[in-house]
Amino acid sequence: MRNIVRSVRYFNIFFAASCLFCTFAGMEVFRFRQFSVSQDRCAMKVGTDAVLLGAWARGGRRVLDVGTGTGVIALMMAQRHTEAQVTAIDIDADAVAQARQNVTASPFAARISVRCERVQQHVGCYDAVVSNPPFFIDALAAPDRQRSMARHADTLTYAELIQAAWRLLDDDGELSVVVPFDYRQRMEDEATFQGFFPSRVCAFHTKSGKPARRYLLAFRKHPCQCERSAMTLGDAAYQALTCDFYL
Repeated sequence: MRNIVRSVRYFNIFFAASCLFCTFAGMEVFRFRQFSVSQDRCAMKVGTDAVLLGAWARGGRRVLDVGTGTGVIALMMAQRHTEAQVTAIDIDADAVAQARQNVTASPFAARISVRCERVQQHVGCYDAVVSNPPFFIDALAAPDRQRSMARHADTLTYAELIQAAWRLLDDDGELSVVVPFDYRQRMEDEATFQGFFPSRVCAFHTKSGKPARRYLLAFRKHPCQCERSAMTLGDAAYQALTCDFYL
């Protein structure tokens, strides 16, 4: 038991490096406690951003995952919210095929639907919308078309995501996103312009004493008290958030 606990702690602390190593080492299956994620057909592999959002975002009976990629966030939401029906959408056909493969192999297949569709054209009503959106706005596109599509906001701007979330969310619903620290203000500005109010903000630090590298942000349609928190990779808050997923 002691060895297991030590292994879990080690894995948590070095998760970001592990994800990077898995990608370059050709390890194309990432294993969680209740499901596994194949990622050989996806441009963006399982990473810290997606795991943070999937473990942090509030859910409900109807959940929409925008830009699902491998399907990891949809799977995490289905695991955490046992009554939820999760719809996962992506515009990349290869990613959709991969997500469907991962969902089919999971215990949550009956509650997750994967579609190849743009959120701008999606129709529905949801208690929660979650997204790890493309974030490069003022950078050159990657030469790899699939990777560029997943990372660059010309395929889904922050404004388009916010507008779609406003249209698709129930009156009491919540939008949750994860963004790099230097894109936080842009996301918050777009949300405010649309009429959203911040409901939760969590600063994620990769190292104690260093500035936050990622922000988890949540928004609602009506004024509310904003819950603010922070965590650091490997600390007690991080381990408590992710312990139901890591082996």
